[in-house]
Amino acid sequence: MAQALRPNTAGSLFATDDRPHPLQDALLGVTVVLGLTAFITSFFHSLHLLSSWAGLVGILTGLYGQWISETTRERFGLILGLGAAGVGFFLGMANGGLFGGLF
Repeated sequence: MAQALRPNTAGSLFATDDRPHPLQDALLGVTVVLGLTAFITSFFHSLHLLSSWAGLVGILTGLYGQWISETTRERFGLILGLGAAGVGFFLGMANGGLFGGLF
């Protein structure tokens, strides 16, 4: 009856391999924070510099995180952060861009 004691993680969306991934978790956190910052600030026209730069850095960290991610949990969070960073980046670019019309 040893098989009854093992949890079934094969069908779980957040399945993990029960090992720590500190770099991947840090990239996940940074991507989500930058994505939310870019997304929220993109709705304010005067904050286009913050939204475009936070979105660009969030996209880059999210892409690197996707490249080295090992579990579905990490990939799921990174995709959410990447989506928010992308929307914030593009709205920030539409409102004035990375340099605010200096170039």
